[in-house]
Amino acid sequence: MKKLMWLVVFVSSFTFCNAILELSGTYDIKGTWKSSITLPCVYTPSQDFVQQTVIWTLERDQSPATVFRRDSSGDHILLSQYRDRVSVPNSTPGDVSLEIEMLEVTDSGHYTCKVTWKAPNKSLLTKERTMMVRVIKVAVTKPIIKPGNLGFTVPKGARTSLTCSANGSPPIIYRWFKGEPGGKVVHMSNHAVLMFDSLQMSDTGKYYCKAENRATSQVMEQSDSVQLTVMEYQGASLPLYVIILIGVLCMAVVLVVIAVILCRRKIKKERVKIKWGESYKAARKLVSHAREKRKNT
Repeated sequence: MKKLMWLVVFVSSFTFCNAILELSGTYDIKGTWKSSITLPCVYTPSQDFVQQTVIWTLERDQSPATVFRRDSSGDHILLSQYRDRVSVPNSTPGDVSLEIEMLEVTDSGHYTCKVTWKAPNKSLLTKERTMMVRVIKVAVTKPIIKPGNLGFTVPKGARTSLTCSANGSPPIIYRWFKGEPGGKVVHMSNHAVLMFDSLQMSDTGKYYCKAENRATSQVMEQSDSVQLTVMEYQGASLPLYVIILIGVLCMAVVLVVIAVILCRRKIKKERVKIKWGESYKAARKLVSHAREKRKNT
């Protein structure tokens, strides 16, 4: 009878611990592309069982791979495409949920949370929980058109561009058209940027673009049309008062130059007169000296 009671106590305690250590979470999770998501995996901690390892695996196309592992040596992210994007909280006991940032479409698949504890008798207890993650693509938004640095009015011969920009899950397909939507249009390009290497007058007109991607179904959005105007280059005409001011300044410069030339000529003449006078005086002295010398002889 005593052995039977011990057996009942053991089974009850084991059942109780199993109930405490049961992993809870959600089986089907949807996440939006480029957003964050949390894959819940939570249990109620027990003093008698010590957590040994936490392993998160991903199975996609029947090929399982370990994404995250936590053991006595620390946390390890084993798949390079998840580096700096996944983490498991360490602040709340019993919470080993996987957090994924910047979701990619390739993150879809079956994720399994597997936790191992050590029992008081040194045996190991392992529980796991699998959930399906679907990353949903975002439908393309209405595109907007951005002009180049010169704007929508550009001189003839210049280089410019028009850029079609939309948000949504890649890949996004762009198409450019010239003309009014619903009217006669010309298909221009299949790139996001419509380039003009040397604008001609014939490039003047209305332009619009379309953006397309595949989310849950094929989605296409159309931009508003914009007017691109090519203008003939014309020299800039100056106001009358500016022309008069320039003329006055030019006349002033001419007068100053003439004054400087006349001043230099006058100074040169005066220098010549001074030199001639000095030469005349020196000659007279020589003559006087010669006369005195004759008288003495």
